[in-house]
Amino acid sequence: MNADQIPVSALSISRFHALGLDMRRVLALAGLTETMFEPPRARLSTRQFFAFWRAIEQVCADPAFGLKLGGNISPEHYDVAAIAALHSANFGEAMRKFARYKRLTCPEEITIETTGGETRVHTHWLLAESETPALLTDAMFAASLGLARHGIGRAIVPRRIELARRDPGTSLHRDFFGCEVRFDAPRDLLVFDATTMDEAFASYNEDLLAIMLPGLEAALRERTSPRSLAEQVEAILGRGMRGQRPSIEAVAKELHLSPRTLQRKLAEAGTSYQQQLDRVRRQAARQLLSTTNLEAGEIAFFLGFEELNSFTRAFHQWEGTTPNRWRETVRH
Repeated sequence: MNADQIPVSALSISRFHALGLDMRRVLALAGLTETMFEPPRARLSTRQFFAFWRAIEQVCADPAFGLKLGGNISPEHYDVAAIAALHSANFGEAMRKFARYKRLTCPEEITIETTGGETRVHTHWLLAESETPALLTDAMFAASLGLARHGIGRAIVPRRIELARRDPGTSLHRDFFGCEVRFDAPRDLLVFDATTMDEAFASYNEDLLAIMLPGLEAALRERTSPRSLAEQVEAILGRGMRGQRPSIEAVAKELHLSPRTLQRKLAEAGTSYQQQLDRVRRQAARQLLSTTNLEAGEIAFFLGFEELNSFTRAFHQWEGTTPNRWRETVRH
């Protein structure tokens, strides 16, 4: 598994200062110290990184902070993943390289899916214990568009943005992205017309990539190790939560195992397919109940339950209360 280390450079902190953020207050709220951010850079765990961004949400009075931060990154401040992406042949290749080499910098998984004439980009923090802070999602989506703008040489407009949070009742995101924005979505998605992936990059540099990629691939082999079978099952189940219950047969097929072998290997690891499914469903249910206005029935459908009563019974086993009562508790 990727090490739970997320770099935060002193330059990033200076950019936060430049945007008017009271960093002393942010660090105090996040339980971090200023000495952690002395040059060249801090390395935070996922828990610390999320606490840092939640502190920013508490301190910052500007709801557009994440969009401004992500949208104003200049190429000279790119990390290795973004540099490799910037010099790709087209936007699609850039996003694939960005997704692949992002694993060198933090335990974040980026999935890119093309279906029905559209390409969907989704990010997932592998070691997260809670939902991704909203401003962090804003910054990541804005940075992806900034990368495309620097590569293509002009701004591009997504087909739509889907956000797993409540509608704030403003046009902020629609104005920034210039497209439809759907709130109360099951997960955060940046969606493009599939043809946008073919947009050529003026910054394409084949010679530079030939120099960079062997080193990046070697670093990837060194820095990452295979995830446990249980973690792989969770990742597959998480990607498959779209209104249907992923069967053990489908999961086993993706892992190139027979269902019986998968069951045996999970048992040897002290778990089971049902336990992994419950774990993924529970985490997703908690996130959607706490961050969106989706009805319990809609969440039940997204998680693959055949009926609301089945979801309610399962949730009661997990949390000791009903989904709606749990939601009321976390809102107060």
